[in-house]
Amino acid sequence: MERAEIVRWAREMGRLIAISTLVWSLTGGGVTPVQAYTELGPNTRSDFRLWTPVYLTVSLPSKFIAYMEVNPRIADDVTNIDQLLLRPAIGYQLTENLSLWQGYAWVGNFNQPHTPPQSSFFEENRIYQQVNYKHKFSSFKFLSRTRLEERWIEHADGTAVRFRQMLRADIPFPQAPDWALVAYDEVFINLNTVGVPTGKGPGAGLDQNRFFLGINKTFSQYFNVDMGYQNQMLNSRNLPGNANLINHIFLLQFFINL
Repeated sequence: MERAEIVRWAREMGRLIAISTLVWSLTGGGVTPVQAYTELGPNTRSDFRLWTPVYLTVSLPSKFIAYMEVNPRIADDVTNIDQLLLRPAIGYQLTENLSLWQGYAWVGNFNQPHTPPQSSFFEENRIYQQVNYKHKFSSFKFLSRTRLEERWIEHADGTAVRFRQMLRADIPFPQAPDWALVAYDEVFINLNTVGVPTGKGPGAGLDQNRFFLGINKTFSQYFNVDMGYQNQMLNSRNLPGNANLINHIFLLQFFINL
């Protein structure tokens, strides 16, 4: 890289860090993964998992966008299915960089700890509202995804409300622009308490944090793939400590854009 390119790249990275810090502070995501991990409770456990989501995005007339996600998740050292998510949505492209979304999600939870006569399978239904902001700098791409979810969880009375904020950067390799270094972090915060006395629902506060580091390969304008490591910290609000489960995930996700 020439000196001018290095200077421009450094300036834009500084801008990215500033934007990320501002968004994080405004959205209340002040708990970092490092801070969360400092309070490991006696019930903390870990698992190795495999996630292979497929995301389909289709441009529709009049600036509308259709979206469908199929997201299988394999747990227990990649031996048993843990979850299957089906997540359709419809979006509207307000500007080149900004889009609004309304979606639905069905979540099947398999092989879960249970006490008879309860089943090891339970389901969850969600609706969610989402705002995506994308910006393409000369040397990297930035994405902010803000999502609010209303969740109806089997065996838990009431509506659980959860806030999610993700910040992502894609930094192409100068000598191989079809390849990019990818990093993102997403924090989840429960805004209310549902069913905690019976152990069936989430409690208000930090729910989980996901940090991903990997690479992206662009095969065409219609298809690209992420591959890498994701650290997922989950917090059960009715157990001591902030991190009760830490999942080490091999993430292979496929993006189809039509």
